[in-house]
Amino acid sequence: MLKQRRYLIEILTAAALIAAPFVLPLLGFAPNTVNRILVWGLFGLGFDILFGFTGLLSFGQSAFYGTGGFVAAYLLTRAGFPNVILALIIGMIAAAATGYLIGLIALRRTGIYFAMITVAIAEVFYFVEFNPLSDFTGGENGLPGVPTPSLNLGFTTLHFTTGWSLYQFIAFCYFLGVVIALRIVRSPVGAIFSAIRDNPLRATAVGHNIHGYKLTAFVIAAAYAGFAGGLLGVLQAFMPPDAFMFDTSGQLVMQTAIGGRGTLFGPLVGAAVWLSLQDFLQAALGLGAAWKLVLGIVFVLLVCFLRRGIIGGIVDLYSFLTGQRRAGKPVESEPQSDAAPASEIAAAPMPAPHRPDDRPSGPILQAKGLTKRYGGLLANSDIDFTVNHGELRGIIGPNGAGKSTFFKMLTCEVHPTSGSITFEGRDITGMNVTDVCQLGLTKSYQVNQLFAGLTVRENLVIAALSGLRGKFKLDLFRSIDSIPGLAERVEHTLALVNLTRRTDTPVAELAYGEKRRLEIGLALATSPSLLLLDEPLAGMSPRERVETVKLLKSISRGRTMIIIDHDMDALFELAERVTVLQEGRVLVEGTPEEIKNNSTVQEAYLGGVHGVLAA
Repeated sequence: MLKQRRYLIEILTAAALIAAPFVLPLLGFAPNTVNRILVWGLFGLGFDILFGFTGLLSFGQSAFYGTGGFVAAYLLTRAGFPNVILALIIGMIAAAATGYLIGLIALRRTGIYFAMITVAIAEVFYFVEFNPLSDFTGGENGLPGVPTPSLNLGFTTLHFTTGWSLYQFIAFCYFLGVVIALRIVRSPVGAIFSAIRDNPLRATAVGHNIHGYKLTAFVIAAAYAGFAGGLLGVLQAFMPPDAFMFDTSGQLVMQTAIGGRGTLFGPLVGAAVWLSLQDFLQAALGLGAAWKLVLGIVFVLLVCFLRRGIIGGIVDLYSFLTGQRRAGKPVESEPQSDAAPASEIAAAPMPAPHRPDDRPSGPILQAKGLTKRYGGLLANSDIDFTVNHGELRGIIGPNGAGKSTFFKMLTCEVHPTSGSITFEGRDITGMNVTDVCQLGLTKSYQVNQLFAGLTVRENLVIAALSGLRGKFKLDLFRSIDSIPGLAERVEHTLALVNLTRRTDTPVAELAYGEKRRLEIGLALATSPSLLLLDEPLAGMSPRERVETVKLLKSISRGRTMIIIDHDMDALFELAERVTVLQEGRVLVEGTPEEIKNNSTVQEAYLGGVHGVLAA
């Protein structure tokens, strides 16, 4: 039953495509309009993987749409290539290769800068098509005479000519595109795409090479665009030069927004609305060029009142009618007394397939002469710091003592100006966050860095994947459920941080204390050799602090941990040794009792008011 439900979307899509030629004519749809909608829907599948699932807004998809279309059209018209289907595939490969090269440049920047680079790329391709390459592309005349496909089955040959006959071929291509897209978004790579969309910083920190995955999404989108561009030429028997125009990219973005991004079918729905209204406004109402004004108003209204697009609106309506609408606020958390079972489970160390279980004694982390300057500001100066295997070390210091900068240097978020860091006998100075996480050193953040658009389980899956698969792997068609050890590691982490009853709860609905526990869980799910916790008690109520201290005690068994926190009572209860920082330097180190009674520490914290720490 579960397996059948897994393929429910594919079955429904196939049924809808089969029924379309019988139903849509009754609604007034011409076959040419339906074929155009499918081409735009296929174009949008790749774009939705890039924009809806990975969060990368590109205005340059027309470059790949035109590249794939003109390569296929040139082969079929001027090069005398005999096989239409193979020409479409070659055009798709050319677009994907172009996307790879462009992605290497564009993905060096993020946000608005990435979007602007893609705009510039689209304009460059449009210029090149009309000028230097006009002999190959036909310039403003395009490439006429693109043939329709045929399929030789041995005993007969199928010819796909025009209208509903050609629909069969385009519908099959669209269905194949949907199947591939669904496999991608359900794969481990698809899960990481969603993590990058929600929080690229944390996706990096838990050990994923997000640049590699962004480039993968960019190439996938380019490949879909290239194949759709080839289909456009086949559909029209002519490859038009406006395929390269910026308007093409803009229309794709608007169609995706109208239909609903992150749904895969949003671009198809958006294309249906766009093209149907275009035909209706131009033909039925005779508005001519003014149709764009009316359609623009319709777009604004849809975006304002259906922020998740038409499909998102339908989903919200269904949830409302069935009583499943999310409240949009944290629900009552589970009883805190459940921390006891977590303590029992925590006695068994987290499995770490990629690192040996028999950890040696002696230093696990050593920092020597660690110094960080920001211009004339000296944040840390000549710090020597050693932590042994199995130790729970605390770090305290007044505000401005350089604790956060020091932590960031240990996890390689910030590179030191001078000095060195050795982790498990390996010099990691100058390495990046992803690589040191893969080695087994990771941290939780002072301010929660969660994947807000995902559930509790999905958050932990993202973190666990890096430990089980490495920082980059293109298992695009692998089911995420088939990864050995993934379910066990996620369930184990859920128990450790006492979130087993909140497994499928969206992060936005968690209480603050639960979010702090999940923040720690993300670090634990990577199965680290050394876990750094940056103010895990920050912002908690007294009750939450007591329960979190119990939690930290339970997860510290068999683990090496470093904790920064301003709650000295809690830290002294947890830590075996404490390092005190002041003005970017190590002031003193010792046991909690020694630190409590140290007059130098009392002076640094309290300006000479003695005895308070010891009280």
